[in-house]
Amino acid sequence: MAEFTLDLNDDQKQVRDWLHGFAADVIRPAASEWDEREETPWPVIQEAAKVGIYSLDFYAQQFFDPTGLGIPVAMEELFWGDAGIALSIVGTGLAAVGVLANGTEEQIGTWIPQMYGDANDVKVAAFCSSEPDAGSDVGSMRTRAVYDEAKDEWILNGTKTWATNGGIANVHVVVAVVDPELGSKGHASFIVPPATPGLSQGQKFKKHGIRASHTAEVVLEDARVPGHCLLGGKEKLDERLARARERAKSGGERVKNAAMATFEASRPAVGAMAVGTARAAYEVALDYAKTRTQFGRPIIDNQGIAFQLADMRTRIDAARLLVWRASWMASAGKPFTSAEGSMSKLFASETAKSVTAQAVQILGGNGFTREYPVERMHRDAAIYTIFEGTSEIQRLVIARTLSGMPIR
Repeated sequence: MAEFTLDLNDDQKQVRDWLHGFAADVIRPAASEWDEREETPWPVIQEAAKVGIYSLDFYAQQFFDPTGLGIPVAMEELFWGDAGIALSIVGTGLAAVGVLANGTEEQIGTWIPQMYGDANDVKVAAFCSSEPDAGSDVGSMRTRAVYDEAKDEWILNGTKTWATNGGIANVHVVVAVVDPELGSKGHASFIVPPATPGLSQGQKFKKHGIRASHTAEVVLEDARVPGHCLLGGKEKLDERLARARERAKSGGERVKNAAMATFEASRPAVGAMAVGTARAAYEVALDYAKTRTQFGRPIIDNQGIAFQLADMRTRIDAARLLVWRASWMASAGKPFTSAEGSMSKLFASETAKSVTAQAVQILGGNGFTREYPVERMHRDAAIYTIFEGTSEIQRLVIARTLSGMPIR
């Protein structure tokens, strides 16, 4: 187990600088165009694939970094470039995490490579959990998966919403109800292979921010998937459901939910994304404050501006520390006894919203126009307090973890 440290090693610094260069040279120049187009930036994803950023090998190297800092460092640099394009590049990772968290070794080896494709034919994947009536309340999920024992197939029906890459993905990972009586404990995750009949894209959403990232509904109508597409396998599912039924009768400890396992693993990474966006806005505001003159002097000479920048930088550094701590704990196998993963996501996402808003204010009228990137960064930052668990849900998780109450 690696000791916790704030010093990046030489390899980590090299990766950080490499990603920063890609973000500065490739992502940022394209950010405004793809934000306006509200389309998936396939050329940028392909460039990322060509240099090895959009690949299973790259994310595996960062994921298995023994310090736990590989993923948060990578996320911060890419999202420093632009949140919408970066999410298009890393969005497949949530589906991959879903497979890593719940799948067998064979499933991991079979399906994750198909999520990425290769530099000549890039693919994307989608993780489908939220529904029109079941966002934060995963217990209200209605998408059903029914097992056809005669054919060893699962039949999926329902509608998923807010799915990054939904409908355009090569591989979809879908969370569905297999035992309605168990509530959120009766869920399971399924791989829906490419070109599966019965899966289609529903509404594509026109969004306030992260507009270069494709977000849509996924409709499942008698979509049949082979038995081996149940993540973890049926034997493991049957055992888990049996334990859940027994514990429901006795009031014993809870059984982990499939979707929640994915979100728990990814929350510090989302925090790192928020840190990257906040840092980008802060840097724009700092440079502007040093060069913009009013009343014969740079506006940073005014306490009202200087103190804002001081608070912005302090919050960004504090958010990064929380993200790094949670990432290290997860890598070291230390349990989140105080919901440290949720803490990191909560504080970092709220920081991104406040810092980008302050950046717009510091730039004044210029910050309100699309001539400067802080307007886009402010719109993008709003998503961090919403997706993968709203700020309200994070506070609920933290409070219930501290009190010992069950998290449903």
